[in-house]
Amino acid sequence: MADSQFSDAPPSAHAAPHPMANPGYGKRSAGEQQSSEPGDFAHLPAREAAIAGFIDRLPDGADISVKALAKVLDYGQCALRTALNRLQRAGHLRRGREHVIGAGGARWVTRTWFSRTARDNAWWASYVAGAPVDVPDVAPATAASAPPARLPERSRAYAVLVAVGRRNPAVSLSAADCAALEPLAAEWFVRGATEDDVLRTLTHGLPVPVHHPAGLIRERLKSKLPPVPSAAERAPLRIMECATCRAPGRPEALVDGDCGACRGEPEPVRRYAPLSPDTVHARAAEARAAASRPPASTSGPASAPAPAEGLRTART
Repeated sequence: MADSQFSDAPPSAHAAPHPMANPGYGKRSAGEQQSSEPGDFAHLPAREAAIAGFIDRLPDGADISVKALAKVLDYGQCALRTALNRLQRAGHLRRGREHVIGAGGARWVTRTWFSRTARDNAWWASYVAGAPVDVPDVAPATAASAPPARLPERSRAYAVLVAVGRRNPAVSLSAADCAALEPLAAEWFVRGATEDDVLRTLTHGLPVPVHHPAGLIRERLKSKLPPVPSAAERAPLRIMECATCRAPGRPEALVDGDCGACRGEPEPVRRYAPLSPDTVHARAAEARAAASRPPASTSGPASAPAPAEGLRTART
């Protein structure tokens, strides 16, 4: 019923900025992705495509919970929950936990990873394990019209430089400026920064007026470059969770984000190998020896005498 009622409803227009989530509960972009194209979600049903497109435009850290999305989109919570599960099965979404070490100590935080590009289960397993993941090749339909020069490698850095002018028109960049500054912006992502980190650094606290936007952006990309992450930071400890029952599990056991029980698969029968007769006799002998051994007595200056012994000493 929810699908038939809400499948064609477009997202509502909203003027206020989308709320950011509490630490650990917001959107997290997963891996390198291609630049945004009009047909990125054309393979999805209309409702799922609209929701995926909306989430894709949100910055990292934005609240993409069912309740938060229901406040800004023309869908109910039931329809949104169904749509998010379908995005997960389509390879755009995964839920889990990540071990984060901060100023206040180490803790596990909830993560909701989103990928504009649909990924298979093997890719998500590699991503959760912290292994390097490859950027997919450009689709044949896009390759004919897109420039062939390093588009997959530079798309994320180039896109964030284009977004700088949208965030603050005072530092709008030309296409030539974005291409020239792309290697500097790409280094930020190598060091673990997010799109929102880069945009905040390049658009906040600007002088008035800005005489040379490209020069200012170049200087900030160099002077505010974050440090090289440690080995532990480069390979974060992550755990996937089943989208339905939230039980943790190995990535290979969570097919399309769901565990076997939630997919309707029967529980595996655990068969234990029987012990050999010699092992049984040896363990029985150990048990009999332990049972016949007298209890260990305590000795030392701090030990008090038994009551009966104390009475005999008093009589003599």
